Amino acid sequence: MKVVFHVDEMEKWQEATNNIRNLLHLEINAEVVLLVNGSGIQSYQLKQAQKFISENPNVSFHACQNALKAFHMTEADLPATVKIVPAGVLDLINLQQAGYAYIKP
Repeated sequence: MKVVFHVDEMEKWQEATNNIRNLLHLEINAEVVLLVNGSGIQSYQLKQAQKFISENPNVSFHACQNALKAFHMTEADLPATVKIVPAGVLDLINLQQAGYAYIKP
C-alpha cells in the first residue's frame, strides 16, 4: 500500500498526523509520504511536528520549495529528514501516477 497525505494548512497538521498514526498502528505494509505546501509549510517548525518526524523514521516528509519561498523559510528551518520538492502540486501528481492513494485531511 502506498499513500500520500497532503497538508496545505497549519490547522490540518494534527489531523494528518493522527491519520498517519492510525494507519501505521494497523501494522500493514505501507509506504507513507506526508507532503506539506501552502501555509501548512509552517507546520514543520512546530515542536510537535519535529517530534512526530523523529518518532516516524519510515514516513517520508516532503516540503514544497514554492511554499518555503512564499513564507520566507529556508532548508535550515526544516527538520533534517524533510525532502524539499520543487513544487508540491507536481509532487502530488508524480506520487499519484506512481500509485499512491491521495488523502487530504
